[in-house]
Amino acid sequence: MSRSDAASRHAQAQHLAALLAGRPLALVGMMGAGKTTVGRRLASRMGRAFLDSDEEIERAAQMSIPEIFAQRGEVEFRAGETRVIARVLKHPNLVLATGGGAFVNLETRAVLKSEAVSVWIKADADLLFARVSRRSNRPLLQTANPRQTLERLVEERYPIYAEADVTVVSRDVPQETVASDLIEAVLAYLKGKA
Repeated sequence: MSRSDAASRHAQAQHLAALLAGRPLALVGMMGAGKTTVGRRLASRMGRAFLDSDEEIERAAQMSIPEIFAQRGEVEFRAGETRVIARVLKHPNLVLATGGGAFVNLETRAVLKSEAVSVWIKADADLLFARVSRRSNRPLLQTANPRQTLERLVEERYPIYAEADVTVVSRDVPQETVASDLIEAVLAYLKGKA
């Protein structure tokens, strides 16, 4: 990347940070969409703090997400997730990557919509499966047919994710490119609201 391209990217990120005026950016979407990876790059470029809601939940519960699911069930996990997200969104200048089911929960979605600019990182099922099949820490995919489970989740969740303020498509490109796409899309959204 040329020096002028890097300067232009930096200027765009700083412009977005100024337009947000401290309001958090919340990344939503399916597991494997790249919310954490893109979120870290975005936070770095914007000079913001980055948090992953799953990591914050694990810290608060003092156990892993698979352990929470096993010991307390999904309903208790979702209640804790809502509390943690509501708490962390009180921090200004934040980029938050949420878990795949967070935005699906009505209460959590309401908190995200009122306190942050929500961005759906959308990816097709093939790309998601290629990414998530590399790791075994996905409780919702601990099924006889993880591919079929993932496709069912995509079908159920995509109409809900579409309620996010902004949609950015993740594809098989460097996540830095997706971060740039996201900055441009949120800038366009904010300018449209002005």
